[in-house]
Amino acid sequence: MSNFSLLVKPIWQPWLFWGGLTLFLALGISLTLWQLPMAEPYVRSVMVLSGNIYQGEQIFLLNCASCHGVAGVGQVGPSLINVASRRSQAGIIHQITSGRTPPMPKFQATPQEMADLLSYLNTL
Repeated sequence: MSNFSLLVKPIWQPWLFWGGLTLFLALGISLTLWQLPMAEPYVRSVMVLSGNIYQGEQIFLLNCASCHGVAGVGQVGPSLINVASRRSQAGIIHQITSGRTPPMPKFQATPQEMADLLSYLNTL
């Protein structure tokens, strides 16, 4: 091995490792941020509002209780007790509005109605 390669090798190996790691993390963070439901205008409009727990309870009883139970403990749909500790607020909004989990239908609410419903779900 030449004297030159002995001098260069220790210098470039850390740069390659840390540079590759930085690139990998930057790509991962970029993809994560790109996929965040918070980027949707509807979600942003809900998140800036203050919800009314009592209005949210009425919305829940009319639209959600038949599957999730009056107290949110689950029946046809899963339990919603402590749902706010398992999902982000944006994730909950996306779940409610997407209808991707049959038999749950898409729930189209105004931003204020969704803010009210989120406020109530946070109390379960």
